[in-house]
Amino acid sequence: MSVARTALVFPGQGSQHERMLESVPYNDALERLLDAAEALSDMQLRQIVRYAEESDLADTRVAQPLLYLVDWAWGVALLEAGIVPDAVAGHSLGELAALAIAGAISVEAGLELVVERSKLMSATAAATPGTMAAVLGMDVRVIEETCAALGGVWVANDNSPSQVVISGTYEGVEAATRQLTGGGARRVVPLRVSGPFHSPLMQPAGEAFERIVANAQFRTATIPVVQNTDPVPTTDAETIRQRLTRQITEPVRWAETMRALAADGPVTLIEAGPGSVLTGLVRGIEDVSAIAAESTGVAGLIEEVSS
Repeated sequence: MSVARTALVFPGQGSQHERMLESVPYNDALERLLDAAEALSDMQLRQIVRYAEESDLADTRVAQPLLYLVDWAWGVALLEAGIVPDAVAGHSLGELAALAIAGAISVEAGLELVVERSKLMSATAAATPGTMAAVLGMDVRVIEETCAALGGVWVANDNSPSQVVISGTYEGVEAATRQLTGGGARRVVPLRVSGPFHSPLMQPAGEAFERIVANAQFRTATIPVVQNTDPVPTTDAETIRQRLTRQITEPVRWAETMRALAADGPVTLIEAGPGSVLTGLVRGIEDVSAIAAESTGVAGLIEEVSS
């Protein structure tokens, strides 16, 4: 590729879709990893992604391990095709795939973390009901101030200047929706999620996940990683571990992640995973003009660089 720098970004929950395994390039480890994912999760993941309803695929215990493996498989395919990234990043769940591709954890260890993460988040969401909503066309600082004044609702994802996601109790999100809509937001869209993710309400899951991460084996990354909770590139194993422990309860600082990737000049963003949510979001970050979102489909890009 004739670009100065390249970054791989990995999507998180919400990018899953039916039959997404069928488009993933062949990887001789993938079937073994899917076997392991089904054993760890005690769920027939292949059957669900192939035949189940969309609502079944939205179950976080299903979506997280499947997306992790699909993201990772696309990342491996890009590396094998000759793409040499200067940095990697992942949105929420996608961060685990980014860490595996960067060599900070083994793909097997990452899978174990993902399955435990999905179970913990699902259990906490069931015990602590809540929801999320996307706020379109309003400055994140205004949204943060509104949420702080109301209570029971927080900024969960700062995706771009035009899209911020809030998370909290049903009452908190409903009150924020009314106030933000009346205060100038272009639109507030309820999200079909099973819980108040990336908010303090997920603390039980966050604390349990922190204990699990503390016992996982991390290595110095071979590619700089920009993480959700502190978007400063690093390869240090302990820094990566500490940032990951906070991810479940703290917001995804995606707009800042994009600014960090663009800080050293032009960079081509390649989305390794199903869909194009992340490369779409970057187009709304006007102050990151250095980023040129890769418009070529991932499959087409692999074919292009391999030929």
